[in-house]
Amino acid sequence: MVGDKDDWATLAPFLRAQRQMARLSLRALSQMTGVSDSYLSQVERGLHQPSPEVLKAMAGALGVSATTLYERMGWIEADEPEAREGVELAIERDPRLTEAKKAALLTMYRVLVADD
Repeated sequence: MVGDKDDWATLAPFLRAQRQMARLSLRALSQMTGVSDSYLSQVERGLHQPSPEVLKAMAGALGVSATTLYERMGWIEADEPEAREGVELAIERDPRLTEAKKAALLTMYRVLVADD
């Protein structure tokens, strides 16, 4: 499934907001992802749509689920069972958590299960 222009138009500012919320400069995000800061700037301004690999790198650096970004782009269906882990989905849907708390919990959860 391929995302349309509207999907990208809403995701680009979301990525910028996530970076700003994480208090990362474009240069810091560039170092974390291995993607140039000028390219990331174009992505955040909606001038260039990144590949799934770049989007995944950005997601990891920002503490956001790559699956969530792929869903927002329309690249995968939100109801695909293999697309989401139950714990991650529960964290992202919990209305009591701020975006920063969700990012922190998701990061901690992924670190804890990565060794398994």
